[in-house]
Amino acid sequence: MPELPEVQALAERMTADCAGRTLARLDVLSVQVLKTFDPPAHALHGQAVRGVGRHGKFLDLATADDLHLVLHLARAGWIRRRAAFPDPAPARRPGHGPLALRLVLDDGSGFEVTEQGTTKRLAAYVVTDPGAVPGVARLGPDPLGEEFTPAALAALTSGVRKRLKTLLTDQSVLAGIGNAYSDEILHAARLSPYALAASLDEEQRERLFTAVRGVLTEALERARAAGAADALKAEKKAGLAVHGRAGERCPRCGDTVRSVNFADSSLQYCPTCQTGGRMLADRRLSRLLK
Repeated sequence: MPELPEVQALAERMTADCAGRTLARLDVLSVQVLKTFDPPAHALHGQAVRGVGRHGKFLDLATADDLHLVLHLARAGWIRRRAAFPDPAPARRPGHGPLALRLVLDDGSGFEVTEQGTTKRLAAYVVTDPGAVPGVARLGPDPLGEEFTPAALAALTSGVRKRLKTLLTDQSVLAGIGNAYSDEILHAARLSPYALAASLDEEQRERLFTAVRGVLTEALERARAAGAADALKAEKKAGLAVHGRAGERCPRCGDTVRSVNFADSSLQYCPTCQTGGRMLADRRLSRLLK
């Protein structure tokens, strides 16, 4: 799933590619992707593109007339720049194939929005205010924004009986962190994913704050340096220390990276670095270890 660093890099590249351009048309190739009807999608046609921003994991293409196309790429969505498109758009049966949207600019170039797999969760909204999108409205502070400070993190964790893994991936707590970077942050902070937020002392909170900023900043720098959009995925995977690396050696201590599997996701951690050598129990089989 694209997370804050990849979405931010996509936003910056799309802004550069759209500079001085007008959105000639928006082809909705999968009706189920479009979650709004007023304004209609065709209201974007002929609109000058002001830029592309980010709200957590949401992309926000804004026009000069204050219309917004807000996109959430979900787990399997992606955006690729195209130098040209066939005209007209190819016919397809609803719900079949990866193509979801085409954003065609006035010079014939643009962007292709796709979603792989059979579980379709990619979402697009045409709105006059991004805050009208439910997922945007509930977002917590941006972990790379000025509002995220050590004091803010203390307020977000104080008295909160949530496990750190759950806390970090809760978009109403912090916007933009997902499964992969939450694993990386907790590894960098040397904290168990099952530790309760309320149990952190001042030194642990300081480590967590430093890890949040450090991991995301470094990932964003790598994402900006990557070439084409597809290179972002490879760069993200290459830069991960523990996520997706179960069975490999921890780059810090050399212990074996372990995994805990859930119904539709998993987490990875290093026992030596994060849990005092203890193995975390798979919650499908037994109770969680504290």
